Amino acid sequence: MTTNEILSVKQRFGIIGNTPALNTALEVAMRVAPTDLSVLVTGESGVGKEFFPQVIHAYSARKHNKYVAVNCGAIPEGTIDSELFGHEKGSFTGAIDSRKGYFEEADGGTIFLDEVGELPISTQVRLLRVLQTGEFMRVGSAKVQKTNVRVVAATNNDLMKAIADGRFREDLYYRLNTVPIVVPPLRERREDIYLLFRKFASDVALQYKMPAITLDEGARAMLENYHWRGNIRQLKNVAEQISAIEQSRNITADILSKYIPNEGYSMRPMSEGSSSGGDYDNMATERELLYKILFDMRSDINELKRMMSEAMRGNMPQSTNHPTREDIVGLLPAHPTPQATNYEYNEVDSDEWDETPAEELTKEDVQREQIMQALRKHGNRRKEAARELFISERTLYRRMKALDIDDDK
Repeated sequence: MTTNEILSVKQRFGIIGNTPALNTALEVAMRVAPTDLSVLVTGESGVGKEFFPQVIHAYSARKHNKYVAVNCGAIPEGTIDSELFGHEKGSFTGAIDSRKGYFEEADGGTIFLDEVGELPISTQVRLLRVLQTGEFMRVGSAKVQKTNVRVVAATNNDLMKAIADGRFREDLYYRLNTVPIVVPPLRERREDIYLLFRKFASDVALQYKMPAITLDEGARAMLENYHWRGNIRQLKNVAEQISAIEQSRNITADILSKYIPNEGYSMRPMSEGSSSGGDYDNMATERELLYKILFDMRSDINELKRMMSEAMRGNMPQSTNHPTREDIVGLLPAHPTPQATNYEYNEVDSDEWDETPAEELTKEDVQREQIMQALRKHGNRRKEAARELFISERTLYRRMKALDIDDDK
């Protein structure tokens, strides 16, 4: 595969970057495209996995037929079989007419199964049959139908761990993973970060007819050395925020630091044995959830300092003594938040604060509180809460069941 051919693909699909790992992934996609072999694209959430099935379809013999993309994690478990394989009239409540599924619609073309690791076991059995024989049955029908589709799947889950846990079929994994493509995370594409940022900033400037922002040397160094836990999706979000909010078009490191989380939370390096194609849900570990709660506390404490300072300058008598713990607790809400009840912290005017959780705080407590906060913030709407927690809606539902969380409360 020549450099010019790879460059042509990048220009056609708007793919930016020159990292060898990215070029290798694109080369594999182009080489496998003329075949009908199944492909499994792995990589963290936000790395751009969705481009690769489009490349494969565009350079295949099926390019003039349909390309159907399905987000398996966004379809409720009770209806996913109907969505994928169709249903007959009256097969379940609400089935007022017969309906084709995605595999029937994509006959002769390519179907992209995103978040394939979220499929229920029963659906995995149906999918395995399609991959092996091209046969399927609509929900509520006993008639076997045939389809001729090319399957490209993607996941940010560690499927080998899912197999060990009994959540994913091993035979289906090997059927899907005939040709693996691994998309590198953004932190392993340092030389591409600034190129991507400049592209996103230029797009915003063009769309809203404003001057494009530029980064000074300090800001560029910060940008390129940041961990980018949310990968390209997070980088684009930051570029758009700065472009829209900042009046200055020359962005310094101080300005940039306001738009990326504290480096102690998001720049924490991965362990040496971690994989770039691992489960992005697993990156939201209990430790990281704890850090998020702690940094939320920091803003609360800063606000408390401000309130105390104003009160002392106003109606309260001047005193050289620092406020006591009782003074602070007296200013807290009548129904204290978990941050206030589960943590110890030092005197309010100290520049240091205790990041050590109370001993009784368990990993389950941290997960439960993080999920409940997200649900409360979004009025118990699971989809929005899951997006904030960087997990799929189905994963959120599974964790809520495990932690005995009732979103109706």
